[in-house]
Amino acid sequence: MEKTNLEISNPEGIYDPRSHGYSHVASVSANSSLVFVAGQGGSRTDGVLSDDFRTQVSTVFENIALALKSKNLGMANIAKLTTLVVDYDEAKHEILIEESNKIWADQKFPVNTLIPVQRLALSGMLIEIDATAIG
Repeated sequence: MEKTNLEISNPEGIYDPRSHGYSHVASVSANSSLVFVAGQGGSRTDGVLSDDFRTQVSTVFENIALALKSKNLGMANIAKLTTLVVDYDEAKHEILIEESNKIWADQKFPVNTLIPVQRLALSGMLIEIDATAIG
């Protein structure tokens, strides 16, 4: 599960975003296949949402990993994330950074847009993340 068709970079002249758990540029070769993963929430198959933000973040990433595995891909194949966070604050940002560092220890983070929101689709959802991966 290598990123052979995906290059992650942070061009000089723009601040280094890796301490915040994302990168500036994801470049994909033309002969690649794209895999889109719908926004994943923080529940498993039982539909139960924890009240704990970190637990939901961890579950969201587990769900994305399961979706990618179904296409023989891994988290290193992700080029782009969109992250929606209810009642966003610095504490939640730190949790996102910590959890991202667990997954992308090499700090080749996907490009990511974080959007604070008032509410998500289901009551109790604190985070939702969709992903675009390269095969």
